[in-house]
Amino acid sequence: MPVALTNQRILIIDDDSSVLVSLALLLKQAGYASVSCDDPQQAMQVLATQEIHLVLQDMNFSLQTTGEEGLALLADIKRLYPALPVLLMTAWGSIALAVRGVKLGAADFFTKPWNNTSLLELIRATLDMAQVAMPANTNRQALDQQFNFSDIIGEHSELLKVLATIGRVARTNASVLILGESGTGKELIADAIHRNSPRASKPIVKVNMGAVTTSLFESEMFGHVRGAFTDAKSDRKGHFAMASQGSLFLDEIGELNRNDQVKLLRVLQNQSYQAVGASKTEHADVRIISATNCELAELVASNEFREDLYYRLNLITIRLPPLRERRCDIPLLANRLVAALVNSYGMEPVSLAPSALQWLGSRTWPGNIRQLKQCLERTLLLVGKPVLEQNDFLFAEQHEEAQGQGMSIAGMTLDQVEKLMIEKAMEQYQGNITRVAKALGLSRFSLYRRLEKHQININELDDGEQR
Repeated sequence: MPVALTNQRILIIDDDSSVLVSLALLLKQAGYASVSCDDPQQAMQVLATQEIHLVLQDMNFSLQTTGEEGLALLADIKRLYPALPVLLMTAWGSIALAVRGVKLGAADFFTKPWNNTSLLELIRATLDMAQVAMPANTNRQALDQQFNFSDIIGEHSELLKVLATIGRVARTNASVLILGESGTGKELIADAIHRNSPRASKPIVKVNMGAVTTSLFESEMFGHVRGAFTDAKSDRKGHFAMASQGSLFLDEIGELNRNDQVKLLRVLQNQSYQAVGASKTEHADVRIISATNCELAELVASNEFREDLYYRLNLITIRLPPLRERRCDIPLLANRLVAALVNSYGMEPVSLAPSALQWLGSRTWPGNIRQLKQCLERTLLLVGKPVLEQNDFLFAEQHEEAQGQGMSIAGMTLDQVEKLMIEKAMEQYQGNITRVAKALGLSRFSLYRRLEKHQININELDDGEQR
């Protein structure tokens, strides 16, 4: 048997003999050694007795095709060999299952039937990243000594994995797909990739693909020359030209319609484009970084996104954890965000009391960091205190609820807003002075003064406290 040119051995696990033969031949032609097996038990024996650098694993090993046996095998592999990368293979109809596998520790997944070129690129990238895997004791301080992650806040282990991945891929020209819920900071990750790359001295051009209309797509992306169409009164550079030798960040890539997907794919394949109305071909020397808050592979499965473009974009996939999965970072984020907000508004320094940090850490934040920032900003502006406590955030939250009920404060004075919030709190707590004062962050005496100032009648509301 020929010696593998790479000295890297890949384990293939699938109960379909034709898949085993096809993958083994492809790997051999690419210079990799491979070992094949058709059931989970045999696979675990191979892992225990041979040095394996990568696993290509099917998701189904029974007639039930639920994929649970594949997930169980993945869990066993990651438990015993946590640093060993696993690529899952699945049919398009089971992409949601493969996504579950990635969240459980798989490096990525590919689909059957696969594209040989794309699969070999994925294998090569996965092996390269595994060779420079993050040491177990790597902490935020160590990463910050090697890379510039100044805009990214947090020390949670999942975030550190993301930062380590950025450090490994930033120096390459590999396309990167950033996945994550809305508000998780995908643009900051794109900035970090560019900032730590050899292209850092050149611009990173950011495009919201959902805002680019089909009629203007080519003009926006590739530019146009004077006279190309009715309103083309002068030459205009497109985003590809503006990002030349730099990076092009395609945000909300999942919003791109299929006609425009074809145009984008053509540029990525040929590395060239023409401005609208021009005869000269331009070289597209850009690094592509894209992002979406949807599962792009599922859009491919539903025929809403082109499979070939998907593989062009996701050579490296980075998944950002939602804020609720890294609660320990919330105090760090909150303090940094408050400091930045105070500076932007030219305010005196403001700090967060322990009660406020505890309250912030207990929230689920479905809008993630963006929602956290909005909450901090709203409270900061409404309360105006040097130390923000839990009750201040409750006060601001009640204000938001009042707005949601159509109670706009537009055009109201500060006194009018204060009166409105006191009335709402009195109503919510049935006039219980102690509870109202606590919710508003006031002493009972201060609340009484404000009740008198705003001529709010408490005789009927005060639930017997004064009697």
